[in-house]
Amino acid sequence: MNYAPLKKPRLIVALLAAGALGGAGIGAFNAMHSPATAAAPPAAVASTPVATIPMTLPDFSQITERFGPAVVNISVTGTRNEASMAQGDRDESGERDNDPSGNDAFSEFFRRFQQGQGQRPGSGRGGAQPEVPARGQGSGFIISSEGIILTNAHVVRDAIEVTVKLTDRREFRAKVLGADPKTDVAVLKIEAKNLPVVTMGKVSNLRVGEWVLAIGSPFGFENTVTAGVVSAKGRSLPDDSAVAFIQTDVAVNPGNSGGPLFNTRGEVVGINSQIYSRSGGYQGLSFAIPIDLAEKIKNQIVATGKVEHARLGVSVQEVNQAFADSFKLDKPEGALVSAVEGGTPADRAGLQPGDVIRKLNGQPVVSSGDLPAMIGLAMPGDTVKLEIWRQGAAKEITAQLANASDKSVQAASKKEAPAKGKLGLALRPLQPEEKQGAGVNGGMVVQQASGPSAMAGVQVGDVLISVNGIPATDIDQVREAVAKSDKSVALLIQRGRNKIFVPVSVG
Repeated sequence: MNYAPLKKPRLIVALLAAGALGGAGIGAFNAMHSPATAAAPPAAVASTPVATIPMTLPDFSQITERFGPAVVNISVTGTRNEASMAQGDRDESGERDNDPSGNDAFSEFFRRFQQGQGQRPGSGRGGAQPEVPARGQGSGFIISSEGIILTNAHVVRDAIEVTVKLTDRREFRAKVLGADPKTDVAVLKIEAKNLPVVTMGKVSNLRVGEWVLAIGSPFGFENTVTAGVVSAKGRSLPDDSAVAFIQTDVAVNPGNSGGPLFNTRGEVVGINSQIYSRSGGYQGLSFAIPIDLAEKIKNQIVATGKVEHARLGVSVQEVNQAFADSFKLDKPEGALVSAVEGGTPADRAGLQPGDVIRKLNGQPVVSSGDLPAMIGLAMPGDTVKLEIWRQGAAKEITAQLANASDKSVQAASKKEAPAKGKLGLALRPLQPEEKQGAGVNGGMVVQQASGPSAMAGVQVGDVLISVNGIPATDIDQVREAVAKSDKSVALLIQRGRNKIFVPVSVG
């Protein structure tokens, strides 16, 4: 393989020449600090002292020297086939492809960064899809001197053989003790003793803007160190994950998957897992699994070999300003319930579409992603207290969480949205056979959508279930609900089998 020589860093030279330090260039900077050439100071001018925050750049060399040996390179061999890849598996670049047609916005949004090197079958036309060898690389870190290693579940997915390589060049065959695709955490074990280990931190102590450090094997370059800052905490991603990710601007690339994210105290605060990319490479947004969640998953795997997740049984969406106005909330916060699955804890507790969950066990639910992350830290059988907003008033209910692996789910319960001349909707009641076909108890079919409703995305054939949480059983109810709204209404729409609240301006 040929490597092109590094070119002269023109951008840096230009910045320096242009006075990137805020003056007229390096010459001016030196002059200001040279007693021999400094000009006479100007006459004193009265000024108000400006409070400054002392800033120091971190030195990550000691962290790297101490904990770098606990970061390992992971090589995986396995088999894949074209059919499985077309059904949502990740291809050799690590890209998640949920929609083979390329039309799924989410399939382009996130790419895992396991560096696979297997070749896909040629055309894949007709007949059974043969399995072919596939290889991949990732990273991990040692948490026990007896050989327990944390990494990402997608790094070891479909693995037949997993090899762990230490920084001292020793290699070990690893056993996968368990992997949890829902949180993307896996635990490995190698037969070795007196190994270097990392120190675990607490995500609760991590602050936005704090410096962080990643160590891993991007593109196979072992023990590569990159640094950046925490961009956000509690970030939810559109990939059905129950993880409240740590977002950073640390440069991570294919092969960094499963590696540790350190704070400036040398404590691991996350596992690097995903990047935002339209090219497959780093573009400034990286996401790490919080270490407290990873430890919870690890403890279950080590103890039982499996992972259990709690389940509430609701679909939620974000509360924006339009929804806040519609539901008369003081601020756009919470998780808006768009559907409740029958027979689940949410259904038994009495949750309804249109409820806004604002707190869980006293902890504020600011964004919709907070709720699944909180439920993800609970265990099946736990009882949770929910503070909800319903019909303009606060209410408390309790629910006993179920096991997410239980499949005793019925059709989602419903209570949905409105319409009126102001909305630009022409509606008619559902016929009995249409209710049965749509799996709803009531609602109205959209025969025509124009004006504000069309602008909001409502389409002909949609079923209007409720307006601001009030069931849409007839046109008078819809008009009444809309008439009570000053700025916007929240329409609960069913399209096919999917339900979603749509904010429509009426002001």
